[in-house]
Amino acid sequence: MTSFPEPTTPAGSRTEVFLRYLDYFRESVVAKVSALAEPELRRSRLPSGWTPLELLTHLRHVELRWIEWGFQGRDVAEPWGDRRDDRWYVGPDETRADLVAALRAQGAHTTAVVTAHDLAEIGAPGPRWNGADPASLERVLFHLVQEYARHLGHLDVVAELAGGPTGE
Repeated sequence: MTSFPEPTTPAGSRTEVFLRYLDYFRESVVAKVSALAEPELRRSRLPSGWTPLELLTHLRHVELRWIEWGFQGRDVAEPWGDRRDDRWYVGPDETRADLVAALRAQGAHTTAVVTAHDLAEIGAPGPRWNGADPASLERVLFHLVQEYARHLGHLDVVAELAGGPTGE
């Protein structure tokens, strides 16, 4: 697993800091989901009803929405493909391995985009911004870091309730 990007660990740039945190949180989510027993992957232990696999695909789509559809302004066929009937959704044929591979591939795309652009660069206009002015890459990355950190905390609780790993 990727080690926590301690604030005292030297980094060559702010970009590197953002990417280290995203890699850490992404791989921590993968580790938590990978440690759960198969029946727990599609079971919800919370009143809100989401499952660990649904969280995994949600995070992949969050990166897709903010980096590809948002910052890059690309045409994305299903930017909300992680939702059905206004809740997170994973099809019965989607596997943990497939969803982990998709999340990691999305992370590799994010890394490629981030390393090719300046943090101050403004995203392309498009539907992701809901009529607002596009945000800078730095603002998008701040949002992604908080999204991952928040959802990893949720997954920590679910994994513990499921008898999985606790803590970092």
